Amino acid sequence: MKQLVAALALFLLPAPALAQGMVSAADPRAAAAGVEILRAGGSATDAAIATMLALNVVEPQSSGIGGGSFVVQYDAKSKRTTTIDGRETAPMAADPRWFYDAEGKPLSRRDAVPGGRSVGVPGTLRAMALAHRKSGKLPWARLFDPAIRLARGGFEVTPRLNNSLTQFAGHVDAGLRAIFFTAGGAPLAVGSTVRNPEQAALFERVARLGPDSFYVGAQAQKLVATVNGAARNPSKMTLGDLAAYDAKERPPLCGKYRVYTVCSMGPPSSGGVTVLMILQQLERFDMGKLGKNSPTAWHLFAESSRLAYADRDQYLGDPDYVQVPLKGLLDRRYIAGRSALIDATKTMASVEAGQPAGAPPRVRVAPSEVPGTTDLAVADAAGNVVQVTTTVEGPFGSGLSMDGVVLNNELTDFDIVPEKQGYLVANRLEPGKRPRSSMAPTIVYGPDGKVRVAVGAAGGSTIIAQVAKALIGVLDWKLSAQDAIGLGLVYAPGMTATVEKGTELEAMVPALQALGERVQVAPMGLKANAIERVRGRWVGAADPRSEGVAMDQRGAVTVIRRVGAQPNRPSE
Repeated sequence: MKQLVAALALFLLPAPALAQGMVSAADPRAAAAGVEILRAGGSATDAAIATMLALNVVEPQSSGIGGGSFVVQYDAKSKRTTTIDGRETAPMAADPRWFYDAEGKPLSRRDAVPGGRSVGVPGTLRAMALAHRKSGKLPWARLFDPAIRLARGGFEVTPRLNNSLTQFAGHVDAGLRAIFFTAGGAPLAVGSTVRNPEQAALFERVARLGPDSFYVGAQAQKLVATVNGAARNPSKMTLGDLAAYDAKERPPLCGKYRVYTVCSMGPPSSGGVTVLMILQQLERFDMGKLGKNSPTAWHLFAESSRLAYADRDQYLGDPDYVQVPLKGLLDRRYIAGRSALIDATKTMASVEAGQPAGAPPRVRVAPSEVPGTTDLAVADAAGNVVQVTTTVEGPFGSGLSMDGVVLNNELTDFDIVPEKQGYLVANRLEPGKRPRSSMAPTIVYGPDGKVRVAVGAAGGSTIIAQVAKALIGVLDWKLSAQDAIGLGLVYAPGMTATVEKGTELEAMVPALQALGERVQVAPMGLKANAIERVRGRWVGAADPRSEGVAMDQRGAVTVIRRVGAQPNRPSE
């Protein structure tokens, strides 16, 4: 598309003769925004914030300041990894039966999503502000410039955005329809120019006045009025809910995989711990020798996945509200016991959660997330690295908007029914609580302590499998990050293994079935981004299923072989 080519061409300019920074994002215009900030002297954190804001403009179905984020940062000077929890919270008026109807029956997830009750207090701006205070270099307002230009000056509709608008035309509110649909009610065609002046004005206010202007005052009043006045599922959010929200610095979740140190986001995200469990349960197998073309390797991956997902579904939740047996789940003896259940020659008959040390009595509830979200990775010339996964949950979130910004439906990531078989579930909804997430922004360090690869993904609960697969691809199969992301996926959160349609793995279905795998073939809404260190320089990667790119500080774009669109899946 002409605008995308022009956006890239703007950055094909000479750059200082120094080590180059790198940005990987799901849209070229967002990557270009991050590069602009790097070239202006910004840090990796500054560039990540600018990229997130630009994604809010050009990929509104996936993320934005109306949603939440998890941030993993590596500081090259202190050699320290930090993580920031910008996950949304439930209003204080919420209770475990928040999503029950007037007759006292639980709503289906489909009926719970639209409208105000699914909207959590947004956390992304607070996460940005905390990250900027810790490691930003440029003024806060400067980071908004690229996104404001896009929103006010206009941007072109991409095939992915058009597809989302087409699929979810009945989901979005009048405010979004006024921006993204014709007067006759049709989604804007690919290549059409969109302008979002209300969003530009909102960004200008937040840039000038700071993040508090979103959480208190007139803007907060508008948000509360929007969700509480929704025609469907009105909420009971208060101004106090917004004013009280704060992003939290959480301890990074780090563990060993072979000679590497893997650091990710801990609870309330389940992503980091589940990725680590998948990897560590596979350590006793020579995955490198088996290789990416081995059905046995993918069978092992499926077996390890279903064990880890079972524990995830049963035990993970917001650690400020429920007891999470994190040490027990990652204890090497426990991991060895779970790994012993994996047989390279056959599939286990059934899978149940284990009993790690410190685990309270609970029952398993299967995940209900849908494909959505977006991811980005940034490295600067000083060696600082930031990995961010950010979301409004499902496509276009709750369907509600405010000043051109989509409001999330994150509260439907809670388990709607708060108890099962007489036990309270870990991820039940409670006042002020943060819903469990699958987001898994991850930074991996080599035995020399230097960053080896930073990777994250979008796509609901498939995020965990995508990140684990990419890490095995890079660390065991010695693939480039680009090739590892591009590999097909076997997704096995339960006994059925889904093999990604249209990939090289389809040919392995008979061999997987011969190993006892119950297999279905289906398209998946996958999208990942990564940056890796190769021979002392940054190399970027972006998912060939997406419209994303990796762009270095000079503006040079990684060449990515695109794959065909995946039909009949929600577009992220």
